Amino acid sequence: MLPLLLSLLLLLLPSSSRASDFCVADLKGVETPAGFACKKVSSVTVDDFVYTGLGVAGNTSNIIKAAVTPAFVAQFPGVNGLGISAARLDIAVGGVVPLHTHPAGSELLLVTQGSILAGFISSANGVYYKYLRKGDIMVFPQGQLHFQINAGGVTAVAFVSFSSPSPGLQITSFALFANSLPSAVVEKVTFLDDAEVKKLKGVLGGSG
Repeated sequence: MLPLLLSLLLLLLPSSSRASDFCVADLKGVETPAGFACKKVSSVTVDDFVYTGLGVAGNTSNIIKAAVTPAFVAQFPGVNGLGISAARLDIAVGGVVPLHTHPAGSELLLVTQGSILAGFISSANGVYYKYLRKGDIMVFPQGQLHFQINAGGVTAVAFVSFSSPSPGLQITSFALFANSLPSAVVEKVTFLDDAEVKKLKGVLGGSG
């Protein structure tokens, strides 16, 4: 019985020891819930473990005046199977990253420029928010609705890390109004009237 219990316990522990040193993603394959299949070790190079895209500011010329530059497994194959990834966040003056979730990972945000009002809403509808400045960090638990707003007079910049190589991203406003879900249905699930729903669908490119 004891060996069986020990075996079950080991299954619950993080996998700190592996049969191989790493599993660089073979991006030619299909991503599954377990990640990508491993690229042949003979094909792996140092460039698989380096990503240089976060040094360039994102394009904030859009409706939310913000940009997210991801270093997820699709851009950074070396993080496959490691339970980590990163991104850069640029928010222009007056910009906002609307309420959104990362279904597959928690987030840690570090402000490197400007000021950001950031917060999240728990499943019990508790609200946790704070003004963050250069050097401040904040954590957003996995799956919780959260947001970031530029709270200063200059472009705000932050770098974020995730507890998943592919944390996912769903922006609530786009999920409701940037698709073909019929307006009558959206009205019922949001308590908005027809004019408001159609206005938001028009702004975000939805139909129906």
